[in-house]
Amino acid sequence: MYDFNIKPDRVSEKCRKWDLEIIRDKFGNVDEDFIPMWIADMDFKIPKEIEDRFIETVKRGVFGYTYCYEEFYKSVINWQSEIHGVKVNKDEITLTYGTVSTIHYTIQAFCNEGDNIILNTPVYDPFESASKKQGVNVTTNTLDIVDNRYYINFETLEKQIKTYKPKLMLFCTPHNPSGRIWSLEEIRKVAKLCKENSVILVADEVHAEHIHFGKFESILRLEDDLLENIILLTSPNKGFNLGGLKTSYSIVRNKEIRNKFRKKLNQNSITSPNVFGIIGIITAYDECRVWLKEVNEYIKENYLIVEKFIKEKVPMIEAMKMESSYLAWIDISELGINSNEFTTKLATEKGVLLEDGAHFVADGENYIRMNLGTQRENVYNALVRIEAFINGLI
Repeated sequence: MYDFNIKPDRVSEKCRKWDLEIIRDKFGNVDEDFIPMWIADMDFKIPKEIEDRFIETVKRGVFGYTYCYEEFYKSVINWQSEIHGVKVNKDEITLTYGTVSTIHYTIQAFCNEGDNIILNTPVYDPFESASKKQGVNVTTNTLDIVDNRYYINFETLEKQIKTYKPKLMLFCTPHNPSGRIWSLEEIRKVAKLCKENSVILVADEVHAEHIHFGKFESILRLEDDLLENIILLTSPNKGFNLGGLKTSYSIVRNKEIRNKFRKKLNQNSITSPNVFGIIGIITAYDECRVWLKEVNEYIKENYLIVEKFIKEKVPMIEAMKMESSYLAWIDISELGINSNEFTTKLATEKGVLLEDGAHFVADGENYIRMNLGTQRENVYNALVRIEAFINGLI
């Protein structure tokens, strides 16, 4: 049993999420008793198994250049097979330096300035920023909301693809910010549209390890002909709280696409891994499945507490079912205040720091995102403050 109520010292860690100067620069004059529930990392200590391996590495006292040794490939192949039920070959795997930077390199590899990409919105905002930094245009496909759940509008998506002829589609699965788990049939329809229209489908599965309601289906479960048009980006960073190691990997079936992708990585000297990053991946996948199961149980209970509290205390807001991840997506449209004003005032008046839904490219202006990867005490205290804040608005 792991105790997720223990609070590690995140201030001395120098993490952005808990740094008062960074917080005040973003939110304004926030008091020192703040509760940060914005940036998407967790406040839990990493699994002891990973900590022990890191300590062994430090005690060795040498941090020379390393390489992608066999244990790395074996761990990835076994994880994808045993956890997600998919077969991956060693030559399809490429180590990368974090998913966000890899999105940049992917756009550099397959797009020229003035080209288009397409994505569903709202969505993880680095998808857009990575594109704009390369001079690539962004087409947004607004997700439909039916019974407080997101759905892809395939008719509109097809029209947009045929009109704007994007080179890439960036696809979050599970969805960030809502946690929506796409069915295999939905994923298949996206993949078919992309293949039929010569759009490479880039799938981000970094939130695939936190599943609470429903069944996650990896895009790698698709048929072989569709897999020939897919780049999968993933890592254990969200699942095991290793984001600061900036280590991830891709899986690309198509040799031509893979070679073009790797060529761009080599041009940017993305070669040997971080010493701790590769150890973190191997240990997480090989030794930390019990920890992951228990942290998911803890996070799910946090969500159920939030869901119940909202229904009973502040029913004028509504949370989407957090099917995956540790990020609750909450509709505040009935309050008559936009997400930017809500998050800024909540931070400066009550010290609760949430993510502004307007940051998620488009169509998130009436939402806030709440990070539940934290100690239960923080969740309870934040809810009390949020209730007081909302009562002061109405």
